[in-house]
Amino acid sequence: MSEQFQDKNIDEPGHFNMAAFIMLILGGIAIGTSPIFMRFSEVTPTSAAFWRLLLAIPLLIIWQAYDIRKNKGAATPKLNIKDMKPFIIVGFFFALDLTMWHWSVELTSVANSTLLANMAAIFTAVGGFLFFGERFSKTFIGGMMLALLGAMSLMGHSFELAPENLSGDILALITAVAYAGYMIFSAKARKSYSTVSLVLGTAVFGAIFLLPIALNETGNFMPTNIGGWWPLIALAWFTHVVGQSLIVYALAHLPAAFGSVTLLIQPVVAAILAWVLFGEYLSVYHFVGAALIISGILVCKKGVRKN
Repeated sequence: MSEQFQDKNIDEPGHFNMAAFIMLILGGIAIGTSPIFMRFSEVTPTSAAFWRLLLAIPLLIIWQAYDIRKNKGAATPKLNIKDMKPFIIVGFFFALDLTMWHWSVELTSVANSTLLANMAAIFTAVGGFLFFGERFSKTFIGGMMLALLGAMSLMGHSFELAPENLSGDILALITAVAYAGYMIFSAKARKSYSTVSLVLGTAVFGAIFLLPIALNETGNFMPTNIGGWWPLIALAWFTHVVGQSLIVYALAHLPAAFGSVTLLIQPVVAAILAWVLFGEYLSVYHFVGAALIISGILVCKKGVRKN
């Protein structure tokens, strides 16, 4: 898809894009609703992930058509391997992230899975440093450590090391690596492609990768009644279309590593919603963890501004 379709990055060197930061936060809040909709779903976890992507495609196609029409005179996106390669890569990492996350929850504790998956912030920073030459200030690294300490506080009191959890713990770490890959390659692709092109491409190829796995899982692939579709539609239209679009847009203006740290807001959102909707208990760990995560994000923001 042509560079003519990209959202123009008007950032000045050294200038922190506050609008992109706000969109990133809003995107993190939107995707933080994912566990809630998943809980209401009656299909298998991977099937829910598949429907999340598939049901998002019609809305994204309409958005893409509008984007093409708006950019009159721009070349029509070409469906060839060269143009599709970035979307295949991003879709693969996104599908791998969702699949490994769901399997890890089955094979280890929710606390272990959540905590280890949140290590994506570290892998994103390391990947950006090794492969794309990103450099980080001491302020940024300090903020990232503070946010990760907050994530540990949220789940750390329930974390346990046990031999029977080993396979699930490994899958949770693979989840973190996969999400880091998704963030890094999304940020790279956003330099050439528009938000809607990238989100649509991710949905199409992610759904293709997820379909065979979903079909081979034990349990419901499709809802058994009309009411069972609403959590999947919410996952698709709100969590994915709204949430991922805001995040992908922000990645054109902010470093991938900062985006990954900021998205640690997700477990905070999930914990609050679980308390409101399901009456789940909020302990002092949750409040301390939330405070540390928010503080860490703000410190990272100052570190980005100085870069």
